[in-house]
Amino acid sequence: MPNQGMPDHGQARPGDLPKLGIIAGGGELPGRLVAACRRDGRPFFVLALQGFAEAEVLGDAPLEWVRLGALGDAFRILHAHKVVQVVMAGGVRRPSLVDLRPDWRAARMFARIGMRALGDDSLLRHVVEEVETEGFAVLGPDDILGQEILAPLGVLGRHAPDEQALADIQHGVRIARGLGALDVGQGAVVQQGLVLAVEAIEGTDAMLGRCAALGREGLGGVLVKTSKPGQERRADLPTIGVATVENAHAAGLRGIAVQANGALMVDKAAITARADALGLFVIGVEIKA
Repeated sequence: MPNQGMPDHGQARPGDLPKLGIIAGGGELPGRLVAACRRDGRPFFVLALQGFAEAEVLGDAPLEWVRLGALGDAFRILHAHKVVQVVMAGGVRRPSLVDLRPDWRAARMFARIGMRALGDDSLLRHVVEEVETEGFAVLGPDDILGQEILAPLGVLGRHAPDEQALADIQHGVRIARGLGALDVGQGAVVQQGLVLAVEAIEGTDAMLGRCAALGREGLGGVLVKTSKPGQERRADLPTIGVATVENAHAAGLRGIAVQANGALMVDKAAITARADALGLFVIGVEIKA
């Protein structure tokens, strides 16, 4: 993973930090990166993806908007703003090739790699390679935010899983990792040993929405989110936030398990407080490669 120019908060001065380009999708993570850059005195610029990035999250950050398929425009804008490093952050629903309307640069990339055969992680690997070929160093959100953004090992908050929940977590990990090996999704919902739902292109929130009508009587289920085996860690690590906790509660679940050091938690304190208030557990579990 590229680490050139990484900030050392004890020694680095603002003028020493390379300019960061934040390619912003949906959710709160891009805003957290903007705040971290301002805190650290790091020069930055936001490339906001139309239809995904949220203006209210980005606030008054310096930015330009670009559509997802305009790869040539994206590179031109990043170069014009003298960006050196790039981080990709926030949710992006994968569109069809027709909806994407790739420009000449994106079309050239898809012609080379073959879009139809690609899952999300495979596609992102090629996007990362394309960005690096253009001369930018690609970082992960945790390279900027550090350990504060990664899920820790163990229970967060007041509530802990019981034996049934732990068994459901173990089963959910097997299911999620199996899906990930096929480059399909990163999550599953398990209740009393039954797989209620698995995550595909719809994303976690939509998957949880389906679960509300699928639950069985008795002890509620668990949401499990893991990274894919061998996943490109600089793009699309599994992420949870306060909305994930609220949606899991609305679906009748008892808790959430995520991969320790392999998943992002946008605001641990807020996630923990909301889970405590709703009576859900949140736990980081160790998953060996």
